[in-house]
Amino acid sequence: MGRRAGVRALLVAGALALAGPTPATVPAAHAEHEVAYRYTVLGYVTDPDGRARAGVRVELSREKTGFSYLGETDTAGFYVIVARLGDESRGETLALRANAQALSLVARFDPEDHTTERGTRVDFNGRRPVENPTLFAGTLKRFLEQ
Repeated sequence: MGRRAGVRALLVAGALALAGPTPATVPAAHAEHEVAYRYTVLGYVTDPDGRARAGVRVELSREKTGFSYLGETDTAGFYVIVARLGDESRGETLALRANAQALSLVARFDPEDHTTERGTRVDFNGRRPVENPTLFAGTLKRFLEQ
């Protein structure tokens, strides 16, 4: 299974797990594929002229623990990184790097909401990284529909 298909499968499995009913006699299991245990960072890497940069390594690091999650851009310059962040990680500072560019992020989400995907979109446009969390949900939806 390719890297992109693996990420898509992880996100789809989480969505399906949340959609299905849980029998009253079986307690809900807390697993990493559930929304409450993941934070997704996605976006595009382009050169200063707006051309996609394929094969660029993108790294998301938790400043609290030093743990890193890696991603790589596809031919469209698109990357997806799924980090394991639980409810207690709200407000945690994350470092995102692609090539020589870096950006500090704050994990923003409602810890009471266990149905809405958590994450943000960051584009590396050749000049500076730009975070745009309002584009996250639509970008994730398009990625999952592919």
